[in-house]
Parts: sequence; C-alpha cells; structure tokens
Amino acid sequence: MATKFFDHKRIERNVTLLGALSLVVVAIGGIVEIAPLFWIDNTIEKVEGMRPYTPLEQAGRNIYIREGCYSCHSQMVRPFRDEVERYGHYSLAAESMYDHPFQWGSKRTGPDLARVGGRYSDEWHVQHLKEPRSVVPESIMPGYAFLAQRELKADGMEKHLRALSRVGVPYDDKAIAAAADDLRHQANPDHDSDGFAERYPKAQVRDFDGNPAKVTEMDALVAYLQMLGTLVDFEAAAPQEQRR
Repeated sequence: MATKFFDHKRIERNVTLLGALSLVVVAIGGIVEIAPLFWIDNTIEKVEGMRPYTPLEQAGRNIYIREGCYSCHSQMVRPFRDEVERYGHYSLAAESMYDHPFQWGSKRTGPDLARVGGRYSDEWHVQHLKEPRSVVPESIMPGYAFLAQRELKADGMEKHLRALSRVGVPYDDKAIAAAADDLRHQANPDHDSDGFAERYPKAQVRDFDGNPAKVTEMDALVAYLQMLGTLVDFEAAAPQEQRR
C-alpha cells in the first residue's frame, strides 16, 4: 500500500494531494532559508570606507533611475576574468548596502558603471550626457542635454533622507536637517555647510557641470557617477567578505 500511495502517477492525478505536498515542500524550503536570518545581525559585512550617499549623490541617483539609465548599464562587476579585466575588481556586497533599490544586473547595452568614478573628467561626463557620440562615436545612447538646464530642487531631500533612514540607512537627525545645505555645498563650495566632511568622508566637493551660477540636475548626476566605486578599498575588503 505504501508503494502505491507514493506512486508519482497517483500524486500527479490527484490535484488536492499534489497541491498539499507542494505546499509542504515549499514551506520547508522557506523555513530553511528564512529562519537563520533571525539569528544574525546583518547579512552584509561592513567594510571600511562605506558611507551613505550625500544628498547631491542621492539626488543624482534618483535622476539616474528616473531617466532609465539602469536599463542599459548595470552596476555589478561579476567575478569573471573578462569582466574584471575590463571593468575592475568585482563588486562587493557591501558596496550596495545603502542602495534602495540596488542597481545590479547583467543586461548591458552600454558598459558597467560600478567602477566608473574617477575614470573620466567631469567635462567628459557632461559632454557625454549632452551629446554621447561626440566622445563615443559608436554610442546609441540618447542625449540628456536638458539636465544642464534644469535647476536641482534641494528642498525635498530632507524628507527623502528621513525615509531612507527608516529602512536602515544611517542618516542621523543632523544629517537630515542639513540635507539642503549639504547638497548645495557639494556643488558649490562657497555655500557653507558645517560638518559636511565629517558626515561624508571622501565626498568630492566642486562645481561638476561647469556652471557655478546654479546647481543643476547635471551636477547631481555627474557627482553620483564620479562617486561610483571610489569609496571602498576593495583589495583589502574582498578577503573580509570571503571569510563569511
């Protein structure tokens, strides 16, 4: 009888039995994967150098997502020889710990951007965004010249940082209150903001778009791109992650 009961044909012909057994298997698999998370503090090893995005970088990231840049550019260098040789050290989990949502993926119409920070000048990025084929003749990327004309709205960043703090990004009350000043200061050093350097180590402070008269969406996007891959000493941090 036991052999007949567990016969696959009988299970497959009985929809109720098949559904019940499938539910049991899925429940067991779910418990095995989820239960350990209740006994560990964090699934990502913190590494030296990682910090939350500055308000200007976060605004640039929002523009990056708004314009659909993620559709053609991933931000995840996989640990394969061809990718490492082209893009640099493979991506570490810690580098995306403050991303909501993260920008991983393997779909690439254009190159991966995980380590693009510092590879090109601000002027190159601005020209590339305005007229891509002027610097990359084979590019099929559309132009984003309008970003240099749009003034960046800083007033909403306080609410944005507060929302991110509620999902675990370590913005304290001082950082949230100073969001608008920090944003303007990073793109215009003449605009003072006390404590900016302490809140955001390694943050690059300068006029990014070549127009010091105003802070534009181009400033924000270039600031974000110039930061990517520059915060962590990945050669030292990679063994630290591997120990887990």
